[in-house]
Amino acid sequence: MNHEEYEVMYQVEDHHWWYLGMERITRSLLDQALGQHPSIRILDAGCGTGAVMVYLAQYGQVTGFDYSAEALRFSRQRGHQSLAQASVIDLPYADDSFDLITSFDVICETGVDDEQALHEFARVLKPGGWLLLRLPAYHWLRGKHDVAVHIQHRFTRGELKTKLTASGFAPERLSYANTALFPLVVAKRLSERLFRRNQTGSDLTLDPGRLNGLLAGILSAEAPLIRSVGLPFGLTVVALARKTKS
Repeated sequence: MNHEEYEVMYQVEDHHWWYLGMERITRSLLDQALGQHPSIRILDAGCGTGAVMVYLAQYGQVTGFDYSAEALRFSRQRGHQSLAQASVIDLPYADDSFDLITSFDVICETGVDDEQALHEFARVLKPGGWLLLRLPAYHWLRGKHDVAVHIQHRFTRGELKTKLTASGFAPERLSYANTALFPLVVAKRLSERLFRRNQTGSDLTLDPGRLNGLLAGILSAEAPLIRSVGLPFGLTVVALARKTKS
């Protein structure tokens, strides 16, 4: 990720509609899988600027790591102390160490072998432990946002299911997300290819203004559907899976 994007992320993560909606979806899935178990050990793999770790702490004891020293600097500003600098393809943790791993928009990044990362997640998870992933969907949706945040690959639901299964996970919930706003973003991505645009940063640099609350509500409303029946398409793939191999 471009270094300036960490500053943007740190400034908007607590109030931007996308983060608010994704938090609601994440909490819904974790509440279904875990309930409130403050004794479990949680690893946030690629913790970025640390906002997710704040609400993960309601479910257990959270450790975070990131490859970027800049990201970890912002995480420390949030007050987090259980942090490490590491890569998702070479985790500095013992086998069977964690009950839950979360990893949001990380194994899609440039230079990351997603299959190796999934095997590392399986290694450090306890048998029966949970993995919650969030990843960008559909490679044909690549745009300027992907360049700014170094997204190398976008996933389909079927592809992710295959890779999870091969890595020793049993998918419990696989769904697309950000479905209602899908047509608007598709139009934006296509316009980037047809016309010159001045956008050089990620989509987070685009201020939604007074629409922020409305957009957050639209995305949040998808949470019960993702938790139950799932959504057939969207801008994001969400996977909740359980480790099957000992």
